[in-house]
Amino acid sequence: MRVLIVKVSSLGDVIHTLPAVTDAHRARNDITFDWVVEENFEEVPRWHPAVENVIPIALRRWRRNIFKTYLNNEFRTFKRSLQGVHYDLVIDAQGLIKSGVISRLSRGLTIGLSNRTIREPMATLFYNKVYSVPWTEHAVDRVRQLFSRALQYEYDPELTDYGIDTSRISSTNSTVDGKHVIFLHGTTWQTKHWPENYWRQLAHIATNAGYRVLLPWGNQEEKQRAEFIAAGNTMVNVLDKQSLTGLASYIQQSNGVIAVDTGLGHLAAALAKPTVSLYGPTNPGLSGTFGDNQLHLDSSLNCAPCVKKTCSYSGPGVTEEYEGQSFAVTPPCFASHSPGRVWQQFEKLLED
Repeated sequence: MRVLIVKVSSLGDVIHTLPAVTDAHRARNDITFDWVVEENFEEVPRWHPAVENVIPIALRRWRRNIFKTYLNNEFRTFKRSLQGVHYDLVIDAQGLIKSGVISRLSRGLTIGLSNRTIREPMATLFYNKVYSVPWTEHAVDRVRQLFSRALQYEYDPELTDYGIDTSRISSTNSTVDGKHVIFLHGTTWQTKHWPENYWRQLAHIATNAGYRVLLPWGNQEEKQRAEFIAAGNTMVNVLDKQSLTGLASYIQQSNGVIAVDTGLGHLAAALAKPTVSLYGPTNPGLSGTFGDNQLHLDSSLNCAPCVKKTCSYSGPGVTEEYEGQSFAVTPPCFASHSPGRVWQQFEKLLED
C-alpha cells in the first residue's frame, strides 16, 4: 500500500506528523509513505525509515514571484512528480486550503479532517472522505488519530515515538566535548521572544555551572541576538549556520535544550532531549513540545495565553536590572520566567 502525506509546513507541524508515521509503520508493514513538504523542511521526513520519497514544494518562494515560477516550469516539474504515482490513499495532515489543493492534484483517494475539526473548513472541498478529531487534543494526537482511522489500525496513545533514525543525523562535524546546553532563542512571532538580557544572564548562569552554551541562528537578526548573548563569555559559542540535519546532530549530542516556542523546540522533543520550553502568549497544551523529558513553563500573567502576535497588555510595566542597566520585560508575560528559575527547572529536569 502506498500512501502520500501532505504536510508542507511549518517545521513544528511537520515534526508533529512523525509519530503517526511510526504508528502506521508498526501496525501496517505493507505501507510505504511518500511526503509532500516545503523545500526548507525536506530533510525532516528523510530521517524516518518509513518514508521512501520526499516531494519538495516551494510555495513560500513561488508566492514571491509567481510569474517567474510559471516561466521556469518549477510548478510543472512538481506536478509531474506528484502525479507520477497512483496512491492508495492521500492524507492531508495539514488541514489548510493550500494542502487541500495539493491533495486534489495528486492521484488517489483524499482523506482529511472534517469541517468542524479543521483549521480552514473550505479545505474539506478537496477530500473524498473526512474524519472528526476533537480540537481539544494536542496536535500530535490529532494527527495520530487521523492516520489510525484512515488506515484502520490501533495504536498506544501512551507511547510516543517520532521514529527518527539517528544514524541519518549523526555527523563528525558537530562534535562538542564536555557538558553543553543549546539555547533555541529564535522564533517567529515577536510576542514569543524571551528578552535578550534574560538569555545573556542565563548564559552566565549556565557557564558558571560548568556548561558550554551553543547558540544556533537562522537569519541575521538571530545571529545578532546570539552574538549579544555570547558577548564577553568564552564558554558561549555562536554556531556557524546549520542545516536542519546539522542542528539535529548538535541537539542529539547535547545534555539538554532551553527554548522559546519555536519549531526547533519540537525537534529537540522528537529526539527526546531534556527540554525546558518557555511559553508566554501561546498554549503548550495544544501545540507545545510533546514527548519524553519535556517541561513547559507557563506564564502566570492573567492575560496569558492570549495567542496574539501583537501584545495588547495594558497593565503596569515590568522592569528588571542586569549588568547595571534596567530593561523592560517585553512581553511582560515572560516576567514569570526569570533566568534563575529557568536554570533551576532545567537542572531539576536533568536529575529526573
